[in-house]
Amino acid sequence: MGKKTQHCLLLSLCLSGLVHCSAALVIWTAVVEINYVNSNNDTVDKYCECGVYGRSSPLEKAVGIVTLPKGDPKGCGPDPVYNRNSSSPPWIALVKRGNCTFTEKINGAKRQGASGVVVYNVDGSGNSTTHMVHSDADGIVAIMIGNTLGTEIVKLMKNGTDVLMIIDLGSPHGPWMDTYWLYFLSIAFFIVTAASIVYFVFISAHRLYNLGVHRRAERRMKSEAKRAIGRLQVRTLKRGDEETTSDSHMCAVCIESYKAGEVVTVLTCDHIFHKVCIEPWLLERRTCPMCKCDILKALGVEEEIKESIPVESPPDVTVITVAGEHMYEVPLTDPGSLDPERHQHRYDNRAFEGDSEAEVTLHG
Repeated sequence: MGKKTQHCLLLSLCLSGLVHCSAALVIWTAVVEINYVNSNNDTVDKYCECGVYGRSSPLEKAVGIVTLPKGDPKGCGPDPVYNRNSSSPPWIALVKRGNCTFTEKINGAKRQGASGVVVYNVDGSGNSTTHMVHSDADGIVAIMIGNTLGTEIVKLMKNGTDVLMIIDLGSPHGPWMDTYWLYFLSIAFFIVTAASIVYFVFISAHRLYNLGVHRRAERRMKSEAKRAIGRLQVRTLKRGDEETTSDSHMCAVCIESYKAGEVVTVLTCDHIFHKVCIEPWLLERRTCPMCKCDILKALGVEEEIKESIPVESPPDVTVITVAGEHMYEVPLTDPGSLDPERHQHRYDNRAFEGDSEAEVTLHG
């Protein structure tokens, strides 16, 4: 058996246990109706939701003539004798609480054919009732009523009045159905709802704030990128330029070779791209497509807007770094920057230095 199946079985057992516990805590009331003819030959009909079904009693309706046990009103003993000893016509046993268990009272009446058993509470208890426990006496409707109603019916029957009783299902009651529990659950519900709404509003406001900050940062970075693009060198290629004569030179954005008359942009890292190709790229990414050099840092645009951060590099020199290593310096504003001897690359990494020397040899 897999772990998932075991977890499902365990969850089912827990849920069934909760259902049984909840059912055991539910108390069902009984609607009790009595009919009789008084001394004035008038029919009297009384009813009240004043009974409580026993724990093992079926939640069903019962109708019958009320019958008292002979002798002991509490209906105890192995074979209590009632005025009726069959189920036709239907009759309901009325016994008093005490002397023996509820199970004995109920089973004694059930053996003699009663369709229901009504236990009325002890003297002095008024209209109070209790939830009877009679696990060994099931299959018959059994309820408890208060002493006041039970005594009234007993007096009528002792005066020779026949009383017809109708027992019907009332309403469920439980700890969570109590008024205080309803107040508590209502308050808890409103607290949880209010906390959920506050949390949702807080999260939404936080996300909107972060979104606004992100959008402002993007607009600022695009504005800075436009400033940086405006400071890049722009060239128009001519016939005989190295970029137009060699097939090894092509724009890394559109993967097209350069042609005479095309306008190209030279980045701070000396990589060349079509102007119409590289500008949208730089607005979105702000880095060289080939070496990932950040043009904002290279041109010092970010440092210009941060007054609190001093600029260590000279304003006319940009320091390009890759992976934290100093590679070379490129003068930007010096008119002599086109001088090939001043445009020397100074490498700290010997592998780059070897590549540079090899490139100089090839071009020489």
